[in-house]
Amino acid sequence: MDGNLSVIGYGLSAIGPAIAVGLIFAAYINGVARQPEARNLLQPIAILGFALAEALAIFGLVLAFVFN
Repeated sequence: MDGNLSVIGYGLSAIGPAIAVGLIFAAYINGVARQPEARNLLQPIAILGFALAEALAIFGLVLAFVFN
């Protein structure tokens, strides 16, 4: 039973970062579409946001294994 709960927990912990990545890149695309010359400024910020959001998913995966 505990194994099933950890899989469900990881699935739930992966939903948040997935939504965050979508919102980050939607904001990036919107910003570049509105002001193309800001691409060089916005791209590193979007990549950093993507990395931090994905780190949360990896952290959730690690916790799923630790508490299993």
